[in-house]
Amino acid sequence: MLDAALVGMGRWGQTLVDSVQGRNGTGIRFVAGATRTPGRARAWATEKGLDLLPDLDAVLADPRVKAVVLATPHKQHAEQVIAAARAGKHVFVEKPFTLSKASAEAAVAACREAGVVMALGHNRRFLPAVLEMKRLLAEGVLGTLLHVEGQISGANADNWKAGMWRADPHESPLGGMGAMGIHMIDAMINLAGPIERVSVISQAQVLTNGLDDTTAMLCRFHGGPTGLFATLASAPRVWRLALFGSQGRVEQRDLETLVFHPRQGEGWERRFDSADIERAELEAFAAAVAGGPAYPLPLEDAIHGVSVFETMIHANASGGPALVP
Repeated sequence: MLDAALVGMGRWGQTLVDSVQGRNGTGIRFVAGATRTPGRARAWATEKGLDLLPDLDAVLADPRVKAVVLATPHKQHAEQVIAAARAGKHVFVEKPFTLSKASAEAAVAACREAGVVMALGHNRRFLPAVLEMKRLLAEGVLGTLLHVEGQISGANADNWKAGMWRADPHESPLGGMGAMGIHMIDAMINLAGPIERVSVISQAQVLTNGLDDTTAMLCRFHGGPTGLFATLASAPRVWRLALFGSQGRVEQRDLETLVFHPRQGEGWERRFDSADIERAELEAFAAAVAGGPAYPLPLEDAIHGVSVFETMIHANASGGPALVP
């Protein structure tokens, strides 16, 4: 059993703990945690059996803690991952990993040097429908992949008020990218490989909290396919991901629904069972720490996703296309 501590006890940190705490077969349990606002989390921490510690340093000094789960503001991730690695703790970090390629590389290097497992919380990699899309690609059912389209949107930014870290443009560049859009970027990388070039338009049309609400990207993948992506931070919720090949197309219309259309013949529509993808990602992290299968998000993909995000910011500022380093 992997004894872990949660750092950052906001809504999402609590969601992660709730997905595994007290459940058999997960391979992980939370024994401690720390947060900037302990008064808000004390009752919940007591209910879940977590000892509330004063800060990250105290967490890293606790000999019980073998792994740290970070659900903290984006700009803190790199420094916290490096500190955890140097303390010999395995690390699960929420997305976005970091906000610059250089800091992502430094964090990964620290984990490799310390010999600890680092896992990034892109939970959509665990969706059965996404796994099926990956299988169809690998088996050549779609033919040559020509184009990828993705959109992830929602209205969470409507509730981000001044003083909240998510309402800080430095923490949430390109509007919904940090909270939502980076998930779709990772899904596109997972399916189609590295992205080599991006053009971006990001703007505010309805939000008045200083953040963009509409971000769109045109891209080209290293292997040749093109891609379109959008994330709206003040709109009805949607997840849509489509692959267009020379012999067929497949579209994920929501998290559970997949539709396939071949070039010729009959297509199909499948509805997959709802999956607890938070539990799945933490179980995979614990299994990797225990010497089982590697966590299904290579560290090179983690770094590349950050590089794409950083390049999108530069491309939007410059108004022209930008190459992803």
